[in-house]
Amino acid sequence: MPSRIYECISAIGNRIIENMDFLTELDREIGDADHGINMARGFTEVMKGLDPEETDIGAALKKVSMILISKVGGASGPLYGTAYMKAAKEAMGKTSLTTDDAIAMMRAAVDGIRQRGKSDVGEKTMLDALVPAFDALTEGAAQGKDAGQILDAMCQAAAQGAAYTKTIAATKGRASYLGERSIGHEDPGAASSLLTLEAIRDYLK
Repeated sequence: MPSRIYECISAIGNRIIENMDFLTELDREIGDADHGINMARGFTEVMKGLDPEETDIGAALKKVSMILISKVGGASGPLYGTAYMKAAKEAMGKTSLTTDDAIAMMRAAVDGIRQRGKSDVGEKTMLDALVPAFDALTEGAAQGKDAGQILDAMCQAAAQGAAYTKTIAATKGRASYLGERSIGHEDPGAASSLLTLEAIRDYLK
């Protein structure tokens, strides 16, 4: 019987694969038109390479990281790979997670992306979706909300962040070459980050 972490990662992979064309179309406007293709290929390999019976959450996420880094091209592989690797370190040896674990994992993932991409909020990247989601996580936990409420708030914040990327010019990556012409287009990394969070929410709920 597949473990819960395997099922959750599979849910993420399936959501990314289902939205391959959508993500690729976003990237066609301001990038290399390969974000969806690369991410779908990466998660196809993840689902082939991950042990369905692995119950160690950290070990499973580390495996995801290694596969994404090796199989996903462009900036997405290193950035997503770093995020999963940093989260894995916080979850190593765990077979279930508390809210505090989730906060530690997401903080590590976001910090890892910041460092690897040398970027921050407001530069039209995946951080514009992930940082508001992390803020919603910590705020919800502080307010004593239940997991379902926190997950909904995270996805709402990420959606607002992804939409916000349409209103700003890119200053990082290939899209930065377009300057002001990148305004009006949603960042593909922010979109795939939102899809990831929505897949986790829908699986857990």
